[in-house]
Amino acid sequence: MNQTTRLNQLRTRAARISDLTGTASLLSWDQETLMPRGGTESRAHQLGTLAALIHEHYTNPALGDLLRELRDELGAGNEADETLIVRAMLRQHEQRTKIPSEFVVKRTELSTRAREAWKVARKADDFSQFAPFLTEQFQLARELAGHLGYDSNPYDALLDQFEPGTSFEWIDTRFRTVKPEFQELIRRIAEAQAADGSHAQAARAVHRQVAPKRQLDFSRSMAEAVGFDFSHGRMDSSAHPFTSGPSFLDVRFTTRVQENYFPSCLFAVIHEAGHGMHSQHLRPELYRFPFRYGLALAESQSRFYENIIGRSRAYWNRYYGDMQKTVPEFADVSPETWYRAINAVHPSLIRVEADEVTYGMHIMLRFEIEDAVINGRLKVEDLPGAWNDAMQNYLGVRPESDANGVLQDIHWSQGAIGYFPDYLLGSMLSSQLWDAVQQAIPNATEMVRRGDLGEINRWMADTVQGEGGKFTFAEMAEHATGAEFSSDPYLRYLKEKYSEIYHLA
Repeated sequence: MNQTTRLNQLRTRAARISDLTGTASLLSWDQETLMPRGGTESRAHQLGTLAALIHEHYTNPALGDLLRELRDELGAGNEADETLIVRAMLRQHEQRTKIPSEFVVKRTELSTRAREAWKVARKADDFSQFAPFLTEQFQLARELAGHLGYDSNPYDALLDQFEPGTSFEWIDTRFRTVKPEFQELIRRIAEAQAADGSHAQAARAVHRQVAPKRQLDFSRSMAEAVGFDFSHGRMDSSAHPFTSGPSFLDVRFTTRVQENYFPSCLFAVIHEAGHGMHSQHLRPELYRFPFRYGLALAESQSRFYENIIGRSRAYWNRYYGDMQKTVPEFADVSPETWYRAINAVHPSLIRVEADEVTYGMHIMLRFEIEDAVINGRLKVEDLPGAWNDAMQNYLGVRPESDANGVLQDIHWSQGAIGYFPDYLLGSMLSSQLWDAVQQAIPNATEMVRRGDLGEINRWMADTVQGEGGKFTFAEMAEHATGAEFSSDPYLRYLKEKYSEIYHLA
């Protein structure tokens, strides 16, 4: 059999896995948006069956033989599509062959049931209703780590699932570098706020009632403005914003509405639109290859559009007038007040509504808690108190309810233990990518000011988004920017932006 025949066989096998994965994604999307609560049990079985089929295809010995033959023929050390596709799929094959099919089904069915239990517990503000499901999720996470293998910390195996090549030590080293920088910037901003009451006035100016339809209509227009293609996508509502979809031709994201705080919906939409564009811009020749990019890379795209673009002065120079027409509740709010309000720094309870400066503290808190639970230093039943203590220690605020504390995120209900660090890694990379954009497109800021993101989006599509899961996070940083991944651009971005807003010396 020649190489061309082998590659064609791989495409056929890969397409089956991709189609099954897309079908499971569609059922999961339906569960969050349309499925009645009474459908939970049947949906758990449906997703479990699909998970078993996907696992069966991935672990087929014939696929492993094919991938190893192609690996040996194609070699390494190059960025050719075929080489890196084979590398990524072989990694999946080798990891999945370590995991029993029964375990995959059990974990999938648990996640389906746990998501619904989380929704009920969050609405009731009662952690005890969710605790049994979460206890089992963490137990299965430990078992997964055992199946996959690790050197000293089981959390390493979980982190590597979400962003290949990362580990507790690798992430912790970078987080310990930025933590004192965040703390110092938060301290300096707090001093500036205490000395100048206009900052608090600006922050309060955006807390006003806006009808849900008006919020959703304008937010949708902002997804279009940054480049999301609604001819291949849609926007819906759910308990927690997310992006999914069966393929790059059908990408779906959700948001949620707070009637008295419009930025919550608006920036969730821009964030998810960034995720959606990452999927939509996959090169067609990579379609139906089931190798997903890591989630730190994914978050670099969502955080880039939400913050680097969406919270910039340049962006609102173009769109604030449009917003005032569509959302007349802000007719008396000046563009400068709006800009200061959407970038107001204040320690808060909810991660998805946190400002850029304090956001990292929310992530580090979750990172440390996950490590503690996985390694048995913290029990699930003690999580609410530990969470509240950590919030007090990290940000000086203390949740008064489970809903605003340990129950605020959907991730653990889905078994996504090890995902949270990728939000901060992605935020760091977003600034490094922005530096690279400005190197390639010297008038990029002026383009944002005009509302013309076409060239910026093409650069991002050609350099990052179109490559799918070919590269690891560290490889993509170097591929896209010509430099190793570094937190320095992110720290510089935060210091420059917020020194200007708060007139820091």
